[in-house]
Amino acid sequence: MNVVKAIILGVIQGLTEFLPVSSSGHLVLGQRLFGLKEPELLFDIILHIATLVAVVIVFRREIAALAIELFQVPGRLRNDETMAALWRERPTFRLLVLIAVGSIPTGLIGFGFKDIFESLFASTYAVGLALLATGSVLFLTKMAKVHDRKITGFGVKAALLIGLAQGLAITPGLSRSGLTISAGLFLGLDRELAARYSFLLFIPAVLGALAVQLVSSSPGVFGPASLAAGFAVALVSGLAALTLLLKLVQRGHLHYFAYYCWLAGLVTVGLTLWAE
Repeated sequence: MNVVKAIILGVIQGLTEFLPVSSSGHLVLGQRLFGLKEPELLFDIILHIATLVAVVIVFRREIAALAIELFQVPGRLRNDETMAALWRERPTFRLLVLIAVGSIPTGLIGFGFKDIFESLFASTYAVGLALLATGSVLFLTKMAKVHDRKITGFGVKAALLIGLAQGLAITPGLSRSGLTISAGLFLGLDRELAARYSFLLFIPAVLGALAVQLVSSSPGVFGPASLAAGFAVALVSGLAALTLLLKLVQRGHLHYFAYYCWLAGLVTVGLTLWAE
């Protein structure tokens, strides 16, 4: 039965990590449904590694270009190029800096308010309210003006605001992808850039979260077979969900997910109040 549970939870993680409906909120609800009262930290880590691999596969070219740019920076500086010149003239360097800048508020919120966010994982009522909030943010993207702000018009202030949105999305029920892509659209970024930046920003965030979780993780109820099954289905479903979301964002259809978030939030709040 644990393998079956792991497969179901892996599918939930893979789909909801990228579709803007909150993976953390759905994992809380899914684990409660299966009677898992305490968070399965090791299992959660395995699932997040699977979705991280999905992002690396989809954005492998961008990641390789960023890695090459990073290694070339010292040599360019030795050749009398300045940081300001690299910022102006090299879009890949600019994106690299913006990812680093956007990671700052995420890290500060994650480490500074870790205990508060962890307490919310015990409350399905809080998850329901957060899903309602996610739906509202997604719906507002329908009214966002269409802009073609490319990487050369993307600055530090916008990166900090998107990083702040990612930090707040540690709350279970607030969608990380939903909030960060929406923030990018509200700030006038091109749709493709808003989505690409959101998922590249995901990489340092999830690596930091995994490092914190590894310190306190325990084996839990899932054995090796269950962990492997969860990883495999989370990877496959994550690749499918990420591909779908990128297409929907390009077409300006992010707000479609608002209706699901509202429905899921209302059902969660209603059932929680009923149980009390």
